[in-house]
Amino acid sequence: MQEDMSAETEPKSKSQVKREMLSLQALGERLAELASDQIKKIELPLELRDALLFCKTIRKGEARRRQLQYIGALMREADPEPIEKALHAIGRGGLQKEQQFKEVERWRDKLIDGDNDPMDEILSRFPGTDRQTLRQLVLNARKEREGQKPPKASRVLFRFLKGLSKGV
Repeated sequence: MQEDMSAETEPKSKSQVKREMLSLQALGERLAELASDQIKKIELPLELRDALLFCKTIRKGEARRRQLQYIGALMREADPEPIEKALHAIGRGGLQKEQQFKEVERWRDKLIDGDNDPMDEILSRFPGTDRQTLRQLVLNARKEREGQKPPKASRVLFRFLKGLSKGV
């Protein structure tokens, strides 16, 4: 009798099935927006990976829409949970890069404006930093700003700071 009860689960309604299909198709579209190297890093069924990479070659129009529908159909056969986790991790990585970029910009701007607090922060966070090189780059960028010249030295300082932050 107990087995009969478990066998009698309610079937999904058409609306529920359609919602699930649309959410899987949306997940497939999010995958299609990724760069090719990011798609290759995610563990996907081979047919789905090939369809996603082929979709990168189609720019617009009806062919792209059909390819995205095909990806949605392939998504029904794949387990969406690891894919969602991978997309979340990729998104988090992009957010970290953006925060790192803004931090480097903030350091550069403060140093050029004459605030030496970021200098101490940089030297403590990156102990192998060449203090003399950093000071010289800051001085060059300050002179450049005072002379209202194009920001060549400022860009060099930014690249130097960015290189430090990536080295960690």
